Amino acid sequence: MIRSLTPEADSVLRDRAFVQLLTGRITATLATQIQSVVVGWQLYDMTRDPLTLGWVGLAQFLPMALLVLPAGDAADRLPRRLILTASWLVQAIAGLLFLALTLSGSQSPVGFFGVLVLFGMARAFAGPGMQSLLPQIVGEARLPKAIAWNSSAFQVAVIGGPALGGAVYLLGPAFAYLLCALLFASAAVSIAMIRRRLPARADTTRQSAFARFTAGIVYVRTRPIILGAISLDLFAVLLGGATALLPVYAHEILHVGPAGLGLLRSAVAIGAFAMGVYLGRNALERRAGAIMFAAVAIFGFATIVFGLSSSFVLSFFALMIMGAADMISVFVRSSLIQLATPDAMRGRVNAVNMLFIGASNELGEFESGVTAALFGTVGAVVIGGAGTLAVVGIWMALFPALRRVDRLSDVATTRTTPD
Repeated sequence: MIRSLTPEADSVLRDRAFVQLLTGRITATLATQIQSVVVGWQLYDMTRDPLTLGWVGLAQFLPMALLVLPAGDAADRLPRRLILTASWLVQAIAGLLFLALTLSGSQSPVGFFGVLVLFGMARAFAGPGMQSLLPQIVGEARLPKAIAWNSSAFQVAVIGGPALGGAVYLLGPAFAYLLCALLFASAAVSIAMIRRRLPARADTTRQSAFARFTAGIVYVRTRPIILGAISLDLFAVLLGGATALLPVYAHEILHVGPAGLGLLRSAVAIGAFAMGVYLGRNALERRAGAIMFAAVAIFGFATIVFGLSSSFVLSFFALMIMGAADMISVFVRSSLIQLATPDAMRGRVNAVNMLFIGASNELGEFESGVTAALFGTVGAVVIGGAGTLAVVGIWMALFPALRRVDRLSDVATTRTTPD
C-alpha cells in the first residue's frame, strides 16, 4: 500500500517555488507561535485573570470564522500569491502595533484585543490562500507529496515556536514583537519572490456575492467523499480532544510539572512530524480511504491508552502515536479535498475545511472541559477516545464511497466545476 518514491518523484524538494512557499509557511508559523506565547503571557501578567486567555483566543477566532468564506471566494477570484503576501504583511503590521502598545507602557488589554482582531482577519485570508496556492505551484501529480512536506514544515514550527517564544520573551516583549514582525515580513517576501506563472483565476462575476460565498458549502455537501473526510475529522477531533486536558494530567495524574507539560505538548507534534516526513518520502499506493479510517481508529485507541495511563513514558508515546495517526488522516483528507476539487473552487472549499477545523479545535476544547467536569479527567478522555471509535464505525457506514477510495489520484476524475 505504501512504496518508496523514485528519485524523479522526489523533484518537489528541488522545486524552487515550492521551497519558497515552504519557507514562508515555516517562517509565518514560527512568528504566530512566538506571538501567541508572548501575547498570552503579557496579558495574563497585566490582568492576572485566566479569563483574559479565553478572550485572546476568541478575539482571533471570531473574525476568522466570519471572514473565512469571503476569503475563500477571494482566493478563487484574485491572485492567490497576492492574497497570501498581503495577509502576512498585515500580520507583520499587527506585530508592529503590538510593539507600539508595549513601548507606550499601556496597561489596558483593550488595545491588544483590537490588534488580535486585525490579526484574526488577516489569518482568515492566509488559510485559503495558502492551501489553494499549493496545488497551483506543484501540480496534481506531486500534490500528495507536497502536502506531506507542507504539513511536516508546519509541525516543525509548532514544535519549536512555543519554546522559542518563551526564550525570546526573556529579552522583553518589545523585542519579541519586533522579531515577529520581521518574520511575517520575511514570509511575505518569500511568497512575493515566486516567479512562476500561475493559471488565471476563474471568472465568477456573473454570480451574486451570496452564491459565490456559499458555493464551497454547496460543493462539499454534494460530494460524499469530501463531506465524509471533513466531517470525520470534525467529530474525531471534537471527541478526542485529550490535549486540552494536558495541564491536568501533568499536574495531578503524572506529577511531572511544567517541564513535563512542555514535553507532553511536544509529543503530539513530534509524532506528526515524523509521520509527515515518512509520507513525504513514501507514496501511499492503494486503499487510501481504508487507511484513513484505520488511522482515525488508532487515534481513538491511543487516546484511550493515554487517558488510562499513569506512566509518563507510556503517556508520551501514546501522544506520539496520536500525532502520527492524525498526520495520516490529515494527509489523506487534504489530498482528497485538493484532488477532488477543481482549481476554480479550491479557495472556497478550503475555506469550508478551515471552518470545520476551527470549529473542531475550539469546540473540542470546550467538550473536553465539560465532560471532565461531569465525568472526571480520566473519564472524559476515555469517553472521548471511545466516541472517536464509534464515529469511525458510523462514518464507514454513512460514507461507503470514502471507505472505498483506492488511489488518491482516482478522485480527480469525479470532480466538476459548478456553473
